[in-house]
Amino acid sequence: MKGALLFAQSGGPTAVINSSACGVFQEAKKHPEITNIYAGLYGIDGVLSGNIIDINKEDDEQIELLKQTPSSALGSCRKKMPDYKKDEAPYKALIEVFKKYGVRYFIYNGGNDSMDTCNKVAKYCKLVGYECAVVGVPKTVDNDLASTDHCPGFGSVAKYIATTIHEIALDAHVFKNGRAVIVEIMGRDAGWITASAAVPELLNGLGADLVYVPEKPFDLDKFTQQVKEVLDKNYTCVVAVSEGIKDKDGKYISEYAGDNSHKDSFNHVQLGDVCFFLANHITKHCGTKARAIELSIVQRAAAHLASVSDREEAYNCGAEAVKHAVNGANNVMISMQRVSSNPYKIEYVPADLDHIANAVKELPDEYITEDCSGIKPAFLDYILPLIEGEAPVQYKNGIPRATVLKKVIVNPDNN
Repeated sequence: MKGALLFAQSGGPTAVINSSACGVFQEAKKHPEITNIYAGLYGIDGVLSGNIIDINKEDDEQIELLKQTPSSALGSCRKKMPDYKKDEAPYKALIEVFKKYGVRYFIYNGGNDSMDTCNKVAKYCKLVGYECAVVGVPKTVDNDLASTDHCPGFGSVAKYIATTIHEIALDAHVFKNGRAVIVEIMGRDAGWITASAAVPELLNGLGADLVYVPEKPFDLDKFTQQVKEVLDKNYTCVVAVSEGIKDKDGKYISEYAGDNSHKDSFNHVQLGDVCFFLANHITKHCGTKARAIELSIVQRAAAHLASVSDREEAYNCGAEAVKHAVNGANNVMISMQRVSSNPYKIEYVPADLDHIANAVKELPDEYITEDCSGIKPAFLDYILPLIEGEAPVQYKNGIPRATVLKKVIVNPDNN
């Protein structure tokens, strides 16, 4: 099947999402079936509006620099595509864009909602008889995509969290009179990122004393008692909490802090301020100084601390997506299946998007302590291969270099 390849990024950025883009672009150049290589700016929104650039106009050095550039170099979006059975208009528009640019390969890089988009686009193309290979490239720091052992982006954010929590713990133990430190970490429905805060404690005994994930109900009174017990023993208590922790009735603890009526484009309650609420609570009920730290977006943008395996796997997922698309794969996502942890080995396997779209892979009970305030040592076998190794970084004037793309807009009417 001869035609152009169109790539786009969607959802929240990661430290290695652009490494996947690099894998797509560099692999696509090896296949004569692919006549042009395009990229949509700002995800499916940009594709629908014809905001499409020519990757062949970009310098090879800048494409290579994508490997170490955080965030989404092509821009992103959080667009929920409707059910085409109820609203066909955006899909008709998409097919027109595909025809206009000669697109026969559509590669979309993102998380749960992005894989839902891939699934819908693939099915609609089949419904209307438009021949196009649609393949998803996994991406999410949350690590909650189904049918894959882990997700590109997770290893690097886990490495950042483990490192940062260790450094926070070192700082917190400076003063003899002690204090409590509450660190808020990303994770609405799954606690994978927050669980990585336990790594330095499990390895060397200096990290997060208490870890709370959204998979288990959060009891404020029990939390207060557990913090008191740690303070009585160690004078200092470092706590890691997921932004999405909820009480037994399903109410977000962030809602305890104030008005959370604001919702995003997917109707999700805007989370945040959990650490500030809990720090104030500890100061009031435990009589000790408490500091709140909300890591926010810095945890997903730290490419200077990227895991070498994460960067390489992100690249390979992009390259494998192209290979499988050219070989006839459709309506699939490139998944990573673990063969062994020691030595660490994975295989790249196309997984059916019907089983991935909108599913959430939660942190298993086997990793969470019975009192719901910590992570078991068994988690180390899973996480350590994903965070070990330091990815090389080019610096200029003391600051990591980032790619600068020309972003030459394609006008097929002039071809």
